[in-house]
Amino acid sequence: MLGYGNISLDLLLPYAMGLDLFDRIDSLEQARNRLLALVEILKASSLLLDSHEDRDKFVRMHDVVCNVVREIASKDPHPFVVREDVGLEEWSETDESKSYTFISLHCKAVHELPQGLVCPDLQFFQLHNNNPSLNIPNTFFEGMKKLKVLDLSKMRFTVLPSSLDSLTNLQTLRLDGCKLEDIALIGKLTKLEVLSLMGSTIQQLPNEMVQLTNLRLLDLNDCKELEVIPQNILSSLSRLECLYMKSSFTQWAVEGESNACLSELNHLSHLTTLEIDIPNAKLLPKDILFENLTRYGIFIGVSGGLRTKRALNLYEVNRSLHLGDGMSKLLERSEELQFYKLSGTKYVLYPSDRESFRELKHLQVFNSPEIQYIIDSKDQWFLQHGAFPLLESLILMKLENLEEVWHGPIPIESFGNLKTLNVYSCPKLKFLFLLSTARGLPQLEEMTIEYCVAMQQIIAYKRESEIQEDGHGGTNLQLFPKLRSLILYDLPQLINFSSELETTSSTSLSTNARSEDSFFSHKVSFPKLEELTLKYLPKLKDIWHHQLPFESFSNLQILRVYECPCLLNLVPTHLIHNFQNLKEIDVQDCELLEHVNILQENDGNVEIFSKLETLKLKKLPRLRWMEDGNDRMKHISSLMTLMNIQNLQELHISDCSMEDLRKM
Repeated sequence: MLGYGNISLDLLLPYAMGLDLFDRIDSLEQARNRLLALVEILKASSLLLDSHEDRDKFVRMHDVVCNVVREIASKDPHPFVVREDVGLEEWSETDESKSYTFISLHCKAVHELPQGLVCPDLQFFQLHNNNPSLNIPNTFFEGMKKLKVLDLSKMRFTVLPSSLDSLTNLQTLRLDGCKLEDIALIGKLTKLEVLSLMGSTIQQLPNEMVQLTNLRLLDLNDCKELEVIPQNILSSLSRLECLYMKSSFTQWAVEGESNACLSELNHLSHLTTLEIDIPNAKLLPKDILFENLTRYGIFIGVSGGLRTKRALNLYEVNRSLHLGDGMSKLLERSEELQFYKLSGTKYVLYPSDRESFRELKHLQVFNSPEIQYIIDSKDQWFLQHGAFPLLESLILMKLENLEEVWHGPIPIESFGNLKTLNVYSCPKLKFLFLLSTARGLPQLEEMTIEYCVAMQQIIAYKRESEIQEDGHGGTNLQLFPKLRSLILYDLPQLINFSSELETTSSTSLSTNARSEDSFFSHKVSFPKLEELTLKYLPKLKDIWHHQLPFESFSNLQILRVYECPCLLNLVPTHLIHNFQNLKEIDVQDCELLEHVNILQENDGNVEIFSKLETLKLKKLPRLRWMEDGNDRMKHISSLMTLMNIQNLQELHISDCSMEDLRKM
């Protein structure tokens, strides 16, 4: 079981519950917390390692540790055996096999199983099988009546083996990825607490499942062929704590029809974990409770992934019509929210929510033409208590009438944890932040703004005096101190990064914005910025002010500039020393660009981008080229100079005139 790649924590929990490994545990949530605590202890002792994949769902065990564990387990008073490609007929007849308590068999080349294994003390049996034609004889389980955990994943069953009904002590059954047809026999396993059919081909749950009144976890995730759940089966599982139905059954009925309806979930008073797909918000009963849920992934009209413990995705939902009290309370406690075609409101968050979004970490709003603001922060309650204090990512896409991200002043402790901001196709946005808001985003690491045709500046301030900041004498905005990536794409009206907000007329914004010749003014500093991409900014003339703040852009490693037809100069010669960490320069389709400086001669010493690895220059018809790198010119250096850049690995120059300056 252990030592074969990643170890799933979601898999270990049903095993631990089935084997009664945890004393004085009243719920699966408590068991999960106990398991995670034990895993952390083992990590601290280096007996387990973090996974290379999802650290919250998987751990790894080093091969050496795995071998030692298996050796110790084989000598335990309750021996544990892991066998690969064994001859089961011979092995099952030995006296040694009868003493085993835990067996995990990896049958990669076994074509036939014995009629049975006589293991009277066996509590755990796992069979890994790569042979789709391998059958389990009907009598196979008769000699293991104390079995508590049975894992038969990726097997093929027309009918379950009849001896399965002799496993009266079975508490955990996994049939993940199995080819399943008739599983009515499951109804006789009345002590069953965990049943997982994840990824199986089951098409209909049997009526006999109403007898599983001790069931605490039912996993139907990825059962894409499941179309029938008879009425009252779910409501009969009165002890159920965890129900997983993501990417699975969607044929929810309304009251009185033969298939299961969502109102049955109201009968599950112990339910704390729910993953479910609901095709239409209209199927939601107004009185649905969900009051005890501590973990959930509820996807209405659209499926999605889970990054957090509490996620809610809403597609084509009218907030004024479709959401009852139960769903509204889930909104208030969600860590991850996605709205698609949201209607019935011009705010995503408005005063009636009050406590809403206090725990929210990820928010996405797509294709919602009625939305004008994400939040109305003029409300006095928000001014006192703040909003989105834990928000890490905000993604806004195709919001045709979005006028401002937040309407009114931003309360203290709002958005202070934001790390990722993506704004895409919001045609009415003229600016993204007020200066007061921007200063409240100290954790921002990634910003991407695309297809906002009216945007003229990113940061707007009401007056020059607003820039004043204690300790900086008004010379440095000190915005986004942790920003690593800035991508600005297809913003045809964008003039500069920051400028004074319009105050008197619709034209004053443009006039004020042009008061700065460069895109980044001398007041803007990004000391941590690693990647800068500017694409289709037709009003961009100069990127950098001639006098940059100390350490401004000093960590920049990737500079990409595409389709900026008015750009004249990439990096002024006297600023080359600010960009000594550049590793990639990629400039394309800039019709007026003449200067791409990668060297500077200063008192006889040539400064050059020594860390440059990639240089791409394409479709620059006015680019000037000089043959002699020793001339005191502010243009691209000669091929000889390029060859002297010791780290240069990739060089592409095409569709550039390469004019020889000495002939002018």
